[in-house]
Amino acid sequence: MVNPFFKNNGPFKFFDILNELKINIDSVSDDQDIIDIKDLLTSNHNEITFFHSKKYKDIAKNTKASFCITTENLKNELPNSCKPIVVNNVLVATSTITAKFYPGSIEDHFDNTVKLINETNFKDKVKFGKNVLIGENVSIGSNCLIGHNTIIEKNVSIGNYCSIGSNSIIRNTLIKDNVKILDNCVIGKHGFGFFPINNSNLRYPHIGIVIIEDNCEIGCGSTIDRGSMSNTVLGKNTYLDNQIHIAHNVKIGENSIIAGQVGIAGSSTLGKNVKIGGQAGISGHLKIGDNVEIAGGSGVIKNIQDNSKVMGYPAKNIRQFLKENK
Repeated sequence: MVNPFFKNNGPFKFFDILNELKINIDSVSDDQDIIDIKDLLTSNHNEITFFHSKKYKDIAKNTKASFCITTENLKNELPNSCKPIVVNNVLVATSTITAKFYPGSIEDHFDNTVKLINETNFKDKVKFGKNVLIGENVSIGSNCLIGHNTIIEKNVSIGNYCSIGSNSIIRNTLIKDNVKILDNCVIGKHGFGFFPINNSNLRYPHIGIVIIEDNCEIGCGSTIDRGSMSNTVLGKNTYLDNQIHIAHNVKIGENSIIAGQVGIAGSSTLGKNVKIGGQAGISGHLKIGDNVEIAGGSGVIKNIQDNSKVMGYPAKNIRQFLKENK
């Protein structure tokens, strides 16, 4: 899928990439075009990816990327079809190349293409409140409602029978059918990705988007960050309570229910039919299986297998927790 929100300035020659990373190019004979940068799982031929942790070695072995930014210690995990580009700091180098392909993905400036909805073609197609703003190339399906003071930024797509509450901002997002987003939500802003360098913080570009599948509901005051390299996805029939934060690259399986004030850190994946109690926290880069139940106030710091019920901090089997805390 072509990214509808961020312009790709590629392709770039392999020479250009090495030069951007300040790598000696005297002995390099490959002048192949590189058309895009993606994660290990979704990258293809003539694209570049990155590999920074052994946690992803199984995915790295099967990547279809032609080039990979990685370290000396990890390069041998890559298939022969993928040429390693060895650097000292993979994430900083990846940030540099991502910004080269997508220079508009670093900052999150407001959309200055927006107009009052009654100045657009949607004025007779959508029921709306006061001071609703709509950006360029927005798509809105039939039978939709938009509340007061809400901003729908450029290129956002909203399906049929959707309701967007008041005082919300939607950007870099694809919304399917019958989705309800309540008041005061912010969806599609960049995630919290920084690298400390020389007493300052380098912001990581976020070129992913948010995808909200059919029949989801998002409670008041919730925030959903767009993906950094992949997308942030809410599966069908997923319900979020109020004041929930979903960080970049998170994937939530269908039919999941998440209670208020839950926080899910970046790049974690939740299976189908997951239930999470209020004020629970899930660390980043974890896999939560299908049919998992996490009790309120729990802190999850490791992967959880299918059909598990956990509680406490660190979260453990609920029977074990209750036995230890009689």
